[in-house]
Amino acid sequence: MVGQEQGLKKGLKFLYVYAIATGAIFTFIGYWDSIFVAYCGPATFLAFALMTLAVLPIAFVYCEMAPMFPEAGAELCYNTIGINKHVGFFSSWFIMMAWIAVPPAAVMAIIAWVAHVLGLTISFQTTVLIGIALIVLYTIVSLLDIQIAGKLQTAMLIGAIAGCVITSILLIFFSGQWSFANFTSGGGFFRSTLGDGGFGGWCIGLALIITPYFGFETVPQMVEEGDFPIKDSTKAIWGSVVTCGIIYTLLFFALGGLSDWDSLMSLTSSLGESAADGFVTIFAMEELLGWKFWATIYGIFAILCAIGTCILGFWLSTVRLIYAMGRSNYLPKSFCRVNKHHQPILPNIFLCLISIIFLIVQNESSFMAAFFNLMAFGCGLTYAITTISGFRWKKKHPNWVSPYKVPGGNLMKVLALIISIAIAVGTCIGQGWDSWLCFIIYVGIGALLWIGMLFKWRHSKVRWMTPDGYMEF
Repeated sequence: MVGQEQGLKKGLKFLYVYAIATGAIFTFIGYWDSIFVAYCGPATFLAFALMTLAVLPIAFVYCEMAPMFPEAGAELCYNTIGINKHVGFFSSWFIMMAWIAVPPAAVMAIIAWVAHVLGLTISFQTTVLIGIALIVLYTIVSLLDIQIAGKLQTAMLIGAIAGCVITSILLIFFSGQWSFANFTSGGGFFRSTLGDGGFGGWCIGLALIITPYFGFETVPQMVEEGDFPIKDSTKAIWGSVVTCGIIYTLLFFALGGLSDWDSLMSLTSSLGESAADGFVTIFAMEELLGWKFWATIYGIFAILCAIGTCILGFWLSTVRLIYAMGRSNYLPKSFCRVNKHHQPILPNIFLCLISIIFLIVQNESSFMAAFFNLMAFGCGLTYAITTISGFRWKKKHPNWVSPYKVPGGNLMKVLALIISIAIAVGTCIGQGWDSWLCFIIYVGIGALLWIGMLFKWRHSKVRWMTPDGYMEF
């Protein structure tokens, strides 16, 4: 086991951990808004309200386990102790499927917004160069003292939340054309571009809206570095879900009342850009209201700040999960070496390289788009596995008592399992062969690493700290 003086260092404030998790969740709100509105039509705000309630039981399961096993590694640890190390490995690999896709896609969103504001058409080469520069910048920040990342994340999150709340209020009360009638005009409340285009498609869209909620599970990746009572980590987990859920619901309520759904989705800019491809809220302000200045201000907060927090939150968490895999013998020990700031070296370099590769591939083919489609599936699957582990560790070790009690006890856990499975199944429906090909390739890479570790595990075991001390698996 890597000692404290050689590994991660305590000193991260509660506010920073909360900001890292909330910022990770608060994703693509100013860019992917078009996708969410396409999925769930006029009732998008209701979909977000329902998904907030649906995600909370899963978050409560994590709340119970985070203070029990206060080390980086979360799913790796929980599912190894609850089931076995093989399930622990693959559940972590599944959740990383969602996390590692975020930085390159988020960088592309920032570049697309800058191009929109400046009225430019950016070439493939320029896009890649700018993207690489941003990815390298995040790598550098991640390698510095964690306090720097914490302060930066907090500042960006405050800006993102303030910008979205103020914009929502302006749209509802000062746009001059916001109306409840816009939610039902033109064909009904429950509409979608998915499935049958009606309530059935809307339900599929609801399942896919899990995507802007994954990120609360990043809190357990950071608790090892926290300088606050470990039981307070639970507030960061459920608090991040509630915070983002309220903002999401408010913003899409404000957007949905501006115009009927068909009109919103058919908006185009003066440059010929389509709202269906992104930035529907910005396009609505620019084209429907003539608020070009405020649309730019909103973009600064809802895109630069929001996406900036998203990248950093997932970056820090991915690095720590890979670090934990090296430290606990799921990957070579070289992955748990840290620099003078106690930041993992090889995991940062690995994530930087894979993000650059994904960035290039995303601009040359549809691979990343297909891969991105299965992010929600990976989350739903991992949440289901982790919830099962939440039952099993209590049965195997009844003497272990968590300082956090899940509201409703086992009934809430059963609900969390049902919701997780429903999300995993719902996000499978309608996926193309290209998405499943990407999934097979990704799992295949993980399987090769797992096979390599099978040989190593013959001679050295996986070890985790538990309430009974270190245990080998």
